[in-house]
Amino acid sequence: MEKPAAIIKAISLTKAYGALKAVNDVNFEIQPGTCFGFLGPNGAGKTTVMRMIYCVTPLTSGLLTVNGENVMENMSAVKRGIGVVTQDDSLDYDLNVINNLLVYARYYDLTRDQAVRRANELIEFFQLEEKRNENVRTLSGGMKRRLQIARALINKPSILILDEPSTGLDPQARHHVWAKCHELIEQGVTLLLTTHYMDEAEQLCDQIAVMDRGKIITEASPWDLIKSEVSPYVVEIRGEEKARQKILAAVSDRIDFHEALSDRLLLYTPDATPLHTHIQDMNIPVKTLLSRRSSLEDVFLKLTGRELID
Repeated sequence: MEKPAAIIKAISLTKAYGALKAVNDVNFEIQPGTCFGFLGPNGAGKTTVMRMIYCVTPLTSGLLTVNGENVMENMSAVKRGIGVVTQDDSLDYDLNVINNLLVYARYYDLTRDQAVRRANELIEFFQLEEKRNENVRTLSGGMKRRLQIARALINKPSILILDEPSTGLDPQARHHVWAKCHELIEQGVTLLLTTHYMDEAEQLCDQIAVMDRGKIITEASPWDLIKSEVSPYVVEIRGEEKARQKILAAVSDRIDFHEALSDRLLLYTPDATPLHTHIQDMNIPVKTLLSRRSSLEDVFLKLTGRELID
């Protein structure tokens, strides 16, 4: 089956600020009806890529097309096909829920009837019916986030850009936002996501590009990243350093690789059960010994490092 044409395509995409290249010769393709995630530490360049896609930041060089349109040649057409949800709360606190949608619809030349019909559809989709006439100040954090996403969809864009969509939300609200994102993908909307929550990326993304220092250092599906960059399982050991070093020396031939952190030892292995049992049988006293499936967070920290970046 022939692969559909990319809805977003970047070739040698570069953004420079003087000598600093915030985005440095980046290439990627995003397929329609999928969720594509950009992950990376602060300053990696992912937000700059997003801003170039929705025509806020101009390219320095390279080619970037969205819905077949060159972003440097037809910005109006590109913007009409994109909905953007920034991390910051940009709702109008002088208006109620329904009017936040109706006023925003005016930017897209929707008639009054079209705007009302679309606003009602979105209020129902995001389960905000009981709050439709309430001022947005009365909404919970999760409701505000859902309203922001609803507003970005008022013009039925084919692409929805989400910058940290669940930051600050409680677990129930986060899962509700995720469920709605899955429904949008099923409807054919293409999602473009940045997030610092690795579980969010695993839940939503079909494909992930990990960025660092302006470059894409790897790209694959979440599970393929885990398989290629780390082993399927991790055995975590907390305890005195001498005990950890003794265990590491005894099992070094049973693991793929390890990470020795200040507070624990991580042993990466294709099968955690026999390794876990072997360590237990050694009877070396430790505070905790647990096994878990490797995650996207393990991949992220391995590729970008554990140093704190402000």
